[in-house]
Amino acid sequence: MDLSRDMTTTVRLDHADCFDVLATLKPRSVDLVVTSPPYFIGKAYDRSTSRDDFQAEIAKLMRPLKRVLKPGGSICWQVGYHVDDGDILPLDWCIQNVFSKHKSFTLRNRIIWTFGHGEHCTRRFSGRHETILWYSLSETPKFNLDDVRVPQKYPGKRHYRGPHKGEYSGNPLGKNPGDVWEIPNVKANHIEKTEHPCQFPVALASRLIQALCPTGGTVLDPYMGSGSTAVASVLLGRSFVGCDIEATYVEIAKSRVERAKAGTLKVRPDEPVSTPDARMAVAQRPDHFLAPQELSPEDETPEMAA
Repeated sequence: MDLSRDMTTTVRLDHADCFDVLATLKPRSVDLVVTSPPYFIGKAYDRSTSRDDFQAEIAKLMRPLKRVLKPGGSICWQVGYHVDDGDILPLDWCIQNVFSKHKSFTLRNRIIWTFGHGEHCTRRFSGRHETILWYSLSETPKFNLDDVRVPQKYPGKRHYRGPHKGEYSGNPLGKNPGDVWEIPNVKANHIEKTEHPCQFPVALASRLIQALCPTGGTVLDPYMGSGSTAVASVLLGRSFVGCDIEATYVEIAKSRVERAKAGTLKVRPDEPVSTPDARMAVAQRPDHFLAPQELSPEDETPEMAA
């Protein structure tokens, strides 16, 4: 399926195996890879059943990915962790274990993606982050910081000594967002939610694309799922190539891309997480959340007194 945003960008969404699709791409034709590979958790789209299978799949991808990536191009792997009978395996460790054997790739950043909501654990601290490993194919990757700068916490701060004493110290365009990104995950009533069980937000892909892929460049996602990277590419004027082995998710991705091109797809903008208004009912503590010493005698229920 080819959908043209304009005369210079295209979108290709294939119901196919990623190795077959990669074989059709021209050498040095991709600026950026953004993806989240499936990992042995029992989902229909899983391609592996163990850590060894997972690493073998990534290792098999290295040669075809290197072939299609441009010099100065980048690969961003978004992964979480696998839990087996209480034992946690950080999957970014598995990714790095593979990439470390290929000296042509340099690990530029280990980005922490943090979110406020998720599974509530009772035997360990609840998981509230995943990681993005950014690798470049050269020592001087393309990096456009200005398009992803964020507002300073103290924009009025000045240099207090040195030759610039008294001058404003911040960049007028904003500050570097750092390597810890707080972006809500796609759960429950999130406006981007689809049938895909492990969908990441468009804002996450958008920030990577703006920083690491030039306007008019090409983004690849070999495990595109419901098409979040495709949507981000379309909205930002980049060409996109993606595929998935699950037909249902490919159809979801096609629908989302079509709506993105028509301007009707709802996405959460990449903006700071808002703080609830204290007057909202959901932000107020119910009486039974208060410690006994905080309750007045008339507020205490018979169950609390017992």
